[in-house]
Amino acid sequence: MDYSLQNHRSFIGSKVTDLPTPSFVLSLPTIKKNIERLHQDVGKAGVTLRPHVKTLKSLEVTRLMLGNGKYKRVVASTLSEIRGLLPLAEEGILEEVLYGLPPPASTIPLLEDLRKSTNVQLMIDHEKQLTIVETFAAKNTKSTIKPWDIYIKLDVGSKRAGLPLGSDRLTKLIQRVNGSSAVTLKGFYCHAGHSYGCRTPQEVEDLLTVEINNVLSAAKLVTGDRKLTLSVGATPTAHVVGTLKAAIPENVTLELHAGNFPTNDLQQVATSVIGAEDQAIRVLSEVCSVYPERNEALINAGTIALSKEAGPDPGYGKVVGKPDWAVVRMSQEHGILGEVQTPGSKTAEPERRDVEANFDVGDKVFLNVQHACITAAAFYVYFVVDENDVVVDTWIPWKGW
Repeated sequence: MDYSLQNHRSFIGSKVTDLPTPSFVLSLPTIKKNIERLHQDVGKAGVTLRPHVKTLKSLEVTRLMLGNGKYKRVVASTLSEIRGLLPLAEEGILEEVLYGLPPPASTIPLLEDLRKSTNVQLMIDHEKQLTIVETFAAKNTKSTIKPWDIYIKLDVGSKRAGLPLGSDRLTKLIQRVNGSSAVTLKGFYCHAGHSYGCRTPQEVEDLLTVEINNVLSAAKLVTGDRKLTLSVGATPTAHVVGTLKAAIPENVTLELHAGNFPTNDLQQVATSVIGAEDQAIRVLSEVCSVYPERNEALINAGTIALSKEAGPDPGYGKVVGKPDWAVVRMSQEHGILGEVQTPGSKTAEPERRDVEANFDVGDKVFLNVQHACITAAAFYVYFVVDENDVVVDTWIPWKGW
């Protein structure tokens, strides 16, 4: 049993450096600031918001992302997340949950059971997925079985799930959905996951335009003036939604989906649409040993605590307050702090580049992480701190699938 899971509430009121290591630390002021900024941006842009709950997977942050009921729909990647969200549905804060990947056949009965508590919607990109839903409906003729709301997933360049605009399979799938009594076409969904590769705000804005043009073009493939919801986004493109200038037809609701925006990470900083100060996550680790002969130190945060996600910033985690130092190698439970090249590091004073001048055995070290979503998944407790780095709350995430 994880020690922090048994004793997490006992740390409320403690300084963050008194936490066990490694620990997952969240800045509540930064989270609130990041969420409020996106709420303001979507309001100015005249679009609605569908937060993705995959990053922190907890009731507390989901409530904040939804504005305590201002927005009433989310995306979820796992059944565990949907089950965890049900208290918000009972409160009336949450009304729609989109299952965020084409559903495996084995999940349909489980998702149907969850529909008793909230409106669970499906995302599809293949005719056989529709056949699976239709077959399930035919075998379960209870009056409680109602048509599923369906979003058709478009591929706008990420090459994950989805059909490209112009594909014959997209046209056929729309026709099949329109002719099915088991489903109702709710709209189209795309996700610009490749926006993480952007390096300037203009590149991100251009990709948001591509997303919007794709869903608008797909909507034109649907006959009549049916009301549709067009869902676009990823956290990088969400950060520039305030630049939106597209003309939206009256029968269309444009919504933005994003999940990483409350926390951000080094990958987000690399897109240049946020600053380093917008990162709400740190991993607290501890220096276990120092090796001056190779100018490195060992900490108790490795692959499990940090993940092996990489990014434009060198290393797997960046030491907060020491820009020339990062986790340069890892094993399962330990990482190696080493010197990395940054602007100005070659001309920096020698002390800035010397391991013994920067780290000692027993030191507590904070790390910014490359990918918040993957790092968060490793921890059973999130320690929430205020502006003075005092623990004010603990959040327990939903685990598993």
